[in-house]
Amino acid sequence: MSASHDRKFFDTFMLVLGILLAITIGLIILARIIAGNTSLAHKKEDPVYLREVAARIAPPARVAVAGQDNTALNPPAAEATVAAADLPGETVYNQACVACHGAGIAGAPKFGDAAVWAARIAQGADTLHKHAIEGFQGKAGYMPPKGGRTDLSDQSVINAVDYIVAASK
Repeated sequence: MSASHDRKFFDTFMLVLGILLAITIGLIILARIIAGNTSLAHKKEDPVYLREVAARIAPPARVAVAGQDNTALNPPAAEATVAAADLPGETVYNQACVACHGAGIAGAPKFGDAAVWAARIAQGADTLHKHAIEGFQGKAGYMPPKGGRTDLSDQSVINAVDYIVAASK
């Protein structure tokens, strides 16, 4: 009688273990599907990521041919490679600002919260632009320069500030 009880326990235990394993695998698959539709989609729109991909797939060398125009082989000017494209405010917000302003992390005023933004908006657009570009340490928290994305152009950051302010009035 003891062996049959042991066998029944073992069979039940293995059934529960199998169900838990199936649930775990299902959750992993669901998480990968969600990640593929959200964070990976934003990453593919990120201009820094696109530049890095272009640099990785660029040919490793270029050949100069004697007697032909080889001016295209000259390296680009340093200014042209450093300059970032001016992005619209919503794009910059979704790529850089939402991490803090979406959840109110580190004292960041939440996106669309008119009551919290009113005092900041009263300081004027120039002050908000300056604090977003250069960074700011206030009583409520800390705003890193360009929201931590120093690769963004000043105009892109200004566009994001204007987008957030417009949604918070």
